[in-house]
Amino acid sequence: QGQLVESGGRTVQAGGSLRLSCAGSGRTFSNYTMGWFRQAPGKEREFVASISWSDGNTYYADSVKGRFTISRDNAKNTVYLQMNSLKPEDTAVYYCAAARVTTAQAMELLNYYGMNYWGKGTLVTVSS
Repeated sequence: QGQLVESGGRTVQAGGSLRLSCAGSGRTFSNYTMGWFRQAPGKEREFVASISWSDGNTYYADSVKGRFTISRDNAKNTVYLQMNSLKPEDTAVYYCAAARVTTAQAMELLNYYGMNYWGKGTLVTVSS
């Protein structure tokens, strides 16, 4: 009853751009705050960006501010992450998540178990 599937991950050179997609199915996610997280090999999963279901406001980790843009198309039940000016440190598996929280900021505070849905991830590799 509801799933998220990420796509778009690939290898890209530093300074390049990439757009990730997260397609929801099985249910509408229009009333879920959506977020992107990432996990580098051997590292903790970390918050990247989120977008509220209630007002559409967005929130970003400091490390990606000005470079990444999260957006959503509720008609397509899809959330996107536009990634520009990519850096090698952006290399990670990127995960899409959904939670029944109101604000984008609240998404950052949720741990793995606080999410209602997780995708299985898509790998982004940024070469230097």
